[in-house]
Amino acid sequence: MAYFKSDLDKNQTISGGLILVGFSYLGKLQILLFLVLLVIYVITLLGNLLVILLIKLNASLHTPMYFFLVNLSFLEIFFTSSVAPQLLVHLLVEEKTISTAGCAAQMYVNTIMGLTECCLLAAMAYDRYVAICHPLHYTTIMSSVACAQLAGASWFFGISVEVAQTTWIFSLPFCGSNRIHHFFCDIPPVLKMACTDTSKNEIMVLTVTVVFIMGPFVLIILSYVCIISSVLKVPSAEGRCKVFSTCSSHLMVVTLFYGLALITYLGVKSSSSPESDQMISLMNVIVSPMLNPIIYTLRNKEVKGALRKTVGNTLFPQNWRNQ
Repeated sequence: MAYFKSDLDKNQTISGGLILVGFSYLGKLQILLFLVLLVIYVITLLGNLLVILLIKLNASLHTPMYFFLVNLSFLEIFFTSSVAPQLLVHLLVEEKTISTAGCAAQMYVNTIMGLTECCLLAAMAYDRYVAICHPLHYTTIMSSVACAQLAGASWFFGISVEVAQTTWIFSLPFCGSNRIHHFFCDIPPVLKMACTDTSKNEIMVLTVTVVFIMGPFVLIILSYVCIISSVLKVPSAEGRCKVFSTCSSHLMVVTLFYGLALITYLGVKSSSSPESDQMISLMNVIVSPMLNPIIYTLRNKEVKGALRKTVGNTLFPQNWRNQ
């Protein structure tokens, strides 16, 4: 339940919900931002759905790496959809309100998808490590059961940890202003509204960051140290390039995701402003999910081949059957 302080002794329930200040400072430029974000959101949905459909429709892509990619595309759709529709509406209206329940639901979905992605990227890094460092045992180690267990563990940690953390945050009493200086219900701005000691919550946020966000990042780094070590043992430069190209897309996605996440949550706060923080968050929540399917399609020969085959089968079925 959320509260605001009406006097020194009494807290009263907020009747009008919370206000996401967001990009109000942009004035009429919000309409331009709306158009840009609408295009990005549509591309994000279509791009990730296209990746999922391509992998489902092409047997050649039914491998561990693409199994994880389906999971990644699926959660990217929900990750950006937890924020984008609400943001698009708020860019067109004066009253940028959200109910406390709606705020909690938004935080649940956003944080679950974000944490699950961290774990899933680590699972994908492990897949690439096994493929490059232990190619003869790849099919045995990365069996369908093992892949399901890795993906299941990613979702389990994401859901259980963030449900516990978000539930705890929204069990706190909120008072003072009901204005959230952000465009969505993120953990730091919501915690600032609490009218009680939040030190334990902040410790939990730090613990989650270190264990479940930085932990997978360390595993990714270790995987790539082993991968690079193995690649350097390949005698020819062409061979090294070919081997490393199999994980270049994943490496780009990891760099983009963790780079923006680290700037957002561990950046230098003394030199940042609410406006710059919001723009960085916008890149992380809206722009990054759009780039991931583009990275995996434009830089991946197998996906591009599957796309050509699927389009060819759809438009010219007779020609492709005769090939």
